[in-house]
Amino acid sequence: MATDAGGSQAARTHPDPWHAAASGRTLLAAVLMIFGGAMAFFEGIAAVASDDLFVVTRHYLFEFSLTGWGWVHLILGIVLVAAGCAILATGALWARYLGITVAGLGAFANFLWLPYYPLWALVLIAINILVAWALCTGAHHEAEGRVL
Repeated sequence: MATDAGGSQAARTHPDPWHAAASGRTLLAAVLMIFGGAMAFFEGIAAVASDDLFVVTRHYLFEFSLTGWGWVHLILGIVLVAAGCAILATGALWARYLGITVAGLGAFANFLWLPYYPLWALVLIAINILVAWALCTGAHHEAEGRVL
């Protein structure tokens, strides 16, 4: 039996990163995006629905109404969950770029949210930074094995 010793074996061991969520890092990022997006969504609902749940600090540099912060987190949460689902479903490059962008915005928004709910904000900052790292390095390592 003749076997192909060329590129077909390499193509089977290294899936195309532009069409599928191939690496463990990409899958980790997608799952963390869905989890972090859900947490941000619930954080936004809590801020919009009940203003007395969070301690409002006075003389904070970034004073914003609690309802405004709630809407920011609500929208970021929805977009994070949608991008995470898109990465799980297709692994498309646009979904990775969207995930990196929204994770960065989420980390920044939670940094500004620190005085209102410090522990939750720190957890979401860590998740968003891990998502951005996993999406950036996952695409890099997957592209190394790509056969043109």
